[in-house]
Amino acid sequence: MNTITKRTLFWTPRILCIVFALFLVIFALDVFDESHGFWGTAMALSMHLIPNFLLVVVLIVSWRREWIGAVLFSVLGALYIVWAWGRFDWSAYVLIAGPLFVLGFLFWINWHFRAELRKQ
Repeated sequence: MNTITKRTLFWTPRILCIVFALFLVIFALDVFDESHGFWGTAMALSMHLIPNFLLVVVLIVSWRREWIGAVLFSVLGALYIVWAWGRFDWSAYVLIAGPLFVLGFLFWINWHFRAELRKQ
């Protein structure tokens, strides 16, 4: 495996997780359309950002222990499907749970090739 492939394989799940967290922030911004006042808006925004905080915590934990990321991102994807089943159209499951499963798979690949990726 050459150096570019190693770096790409190492950084892809981490960068995609950050991009996915930023994507989820867009959904939290709808609290500013409602008129709850300052504290109500702050509370609603913090509640909408809980999934983002969870993603960041999972990313921090799985940064060096890729197997944890493989398990937790896959579990988060499955939990989202179970929690939201029947509430939305199938596209919502693809947009939210799909990237979580992809992240789990990419972290699994990272874990599988960890010995080669650590050698630079």
